[in-house]
Amino acid sequence: MRNTVRQELVARQLDEQIAGRYPAGRQLRVLDVGLGQGTQALRLARVGHEVTGLESDPAMLAALRAALEGEPRFVRERVRLIQGDGRDTGAHFLPGAFDVVLCHGVLMYVPEPDPMLAGLARVLAAGGLLSLVVRNADALALRPGLAGDWAGALAAFDSPAYTNRLGLPVRADRRADLTATLAGIGAPVHAWYGVRLFTDGAADGTVPPAADELAQLLDAEDRAGRTDPYRSLAALLHLCGVRG
Repeated sequence: MRNTVRQELVARQLDEQIAGRYPAGRQLRVLDVGLGQGTQALRLARVGHEVTGLESDPAMLAALRAALEGEPRFVRERVRLIQGDGRDTGAHFLPGAFDVVLCHGVLMYVPEPDPMLAGLARVLAAGGLLSLVVRNADALALRPGLAGDWAGALAAFDSPAYTNRLGLPVRADRRADLTATLAGIGAPVHAWYGVRLFTDGAADGTVPPAADELAQLLDAEDRAGRTDPYRSLAALLHLCGVRG
């Protein structure tokens, strides 16, 4: 259920930002860095955009290529997949090559994110949109605290490092730090949202509720993600920068 909430909220927020920047029907050049299962990439290709996916994990790429085979031809023709690291965008793409760059759930695996972010901004066209989804370091103590893991909650106050649900050592980001970084690389934050406040503690494998209840759940999460002070406490942050 956590992934359902995350993907739906990010889709709503991303569509809102795209609609506010580009005329309806314009075919955009989209780069999705670390696209994983490709949820947003495939969704954007289905509505007419040209999508390039950059993924370092060969297994993820193979699974995505298999999923792509099940899509209509017009979708397959709009998607290009490249094996590569998000820190090496300069080796793959020219400056200003994309209208929209997505980097969702990737920065937590990057020890030093600033050079990577500078590279992402470099491949954005003027006025282009940079969409980042990161773990929220300012709310890192909430999940262990609500689960009764007091040692984990106390540790989260002092360090952005944590162990994710896959058992991997990763790190969270503070909104103030990313805001300063994006301003410094010429893609200042235009809007930001919280993602997944009420459902972050759902157990692994939790099945989403029936359609009516799910719609209300998503609307409540959507409202929280746009409203202070709730959005600051969400598990994830969605920051949208605009290339100056």
